[in-house]
Amino acid sequence: MTTKLTLTLEQHIIEKAKVYAKNKGRSLSDIIENYLKVIVTEKADLETEIAPLAKSLKGSFKIPSSFDYKKQLTNRLTEKYLK
Repeated sequence: MTTKLTLTLEQHIIEKAKVYAKNKGRSLSDIIENYLKVIVTEKADLETEIAPLAKSLKGSFKIPSSFDYKKQLTNRLTEKYLK
């Protein structure tokens, strides 16, 4: 079901957006709808991907700038599976 939405934007932005939509062969409504779908989906994905415990730990420690994640991961996996 589609519903009409009224937006208040600066005139020059509307004009540029209409030109952009025309050049892409799409309607401005379609472009805005798809953009909103993307940002709503991204936000939902981010919220479900990060567990509350992980969120609470975010920023609780600082990794030294010299830390090489790939090297450490390689070392640990080598120790685990090849030794």
